[in-house]
Amino acid sequence: MDDMLLVDRANAIGRLLTEHKADDVIVLDIRSQNAFTDFFVIGTASSGTHAEALERVVRDFARENGLDVALKTRPRGFGQSISPEEWRLVDLGDIVVHIMSETARSFYELERLWS
Repeated sequence: MDDMLLVDRANAIGRLLTEHKADDVIVLDIRSQNAFTDFFVIGTASSGTHAEALERVVRDFARENGLDVALKTRPRGFGQSISPEEWRLVDLGDIVVHIMSETARSFYELERLWS
């Protein structure tokens, strides 16, 4: 995918999460730090229902823009599945969207790990 189009789509997803009331939305450019993805978009959901709605909005955006969504949508940690109320992950290949509870976000500190 063209770099400018990729940047535009990552930022569009960030704006979309903000428009749908996600808190502390951030778009991280991690192209120079790994080979598995280019951008993380991270937002905080206020509840499990809110996280589910945000995931649906991201999936709709992906479908409307011809982006493939990986089947696995939740991170796994240490042999256990993390609750979907705590962390939803939407893998779009070049862009990975993390929708997290405030508790999960402060515990995992993805911004600190990848910035």
